[in-house]
Amino acid sequence: MKATLSSRLLSAWYRDAAWLKGLVPLEWLYRGVVAARTRAYASGRKPVWRAPIPVIVVGNITLGGTGKSPLVAWLARWLAAQGYRPGILSRGYGGRSHAYPLRVQADTPVGECGDEPLMLAAQTGVPVVVDPERPCGARRLFEEGCDILISDDGLQHLALGRDIELVVVDGERGFGNAHCLPAGPLREPLSRLTGCDALIVNGHSRKVLPEPYYEMHLRPRYWRRLVDDTRLEIGAQPFSGRVHAVAGIGNPERFFTTVAALGFEVEPHPFADHHEFRAEDLAFGDDRPVVMTAKDAVKCRDLTDTRYWVLDVEACPEQRFIDWLERRLECLVEISRVEQSPSRER
Repeated sequence: MKATLSSRLLSAWYRDAAWLKGLVPLEWLYRGVVAARTRAYASGRKPVWRAPIPVIVVGNITLGGTGKSPLVAWLARWLAAQGYRPGILSRGYGGRSHAYPLRVQADTPVGECGDEPLMLAAQTGVPVVVDPERPCGARRLFEEGCDILISDDGLQHLALGRDIELVVVDGERGFGNAHCLPAGPLREPLSRLTGCDALIVNGHSRKVLPEPYYEMHLRPRYWRRLVDDTRLEIGAQPFSGRVHAVAGIGNPERFFTTVAALGFEVEPHPFADHHEFRAEDLAFGDDRPVVMTAKDAVKCRDLTDTRYWVLDVEACPEQRFIDWLERRLECLVEISRVEQSPSRER
């Protein structure tokens, strides 16, 4: 299959193609812009809004899929199980609404909210709000009664203050050639990690990564038939043999590897991240099953072919990370309690 321009560029970044050295002067220009923007927020020249409730940012410093969205979904479900009332805040990449902040509902058109917010709303059941202006979306979630916010892909959105920053990196690909755009995949220099609270590595690391970090793994959760949402346990495979695997995500190869590990012969069909699927994209000229990601499924929900199946996965962070997160949240709650208590006499 002919590679897209974005996939060729990602491949070059992660194998450190020699021709990228010619882009280093542009990289230094990019670094200067990023540094100036960071200083503007740190100095107060650009305003930062602090929510009256804790804000957890989940993001990355690389382009290309890292497994960030599954971690956001896990975090929302985990917080709800601990008794919190979490809400998810998203930029809504790929969507365009006439009215922000946009509260995502089950029937919200994907063209308005974007694919990831619609997927996260379905997977978690917690309030999801989309707004390019993150502070405005955060206010909406607070007004709806949320007592903790998760900012999805919000690491570079500095206008919203944050209490915890989680950075996700793909263990297979690491930080590529460690160069910033356009000479490499980094949105920010690696020095940015020193100011973050935790680094989460998706999968076993095959690269040298800065210590300390926590591991998480993506585990297949269940099969889901697209036409009627029928769910089957992973062990009860609804088909066998050769399948078409479709992925319009940042790192489609990871999805193809996951499907193959379940015992299928995979014919891969990679598409650009956030690709807007049409029926003809899935017309492969045979009767073999078509397996797709949950992110792609929200853009194909109007298709009625019974051969279309979704492989839902879930993030499984290691216990050390969960323990660390519990301690951090306990500290945040205590600080909030002290700040909101009546002033004591001096």
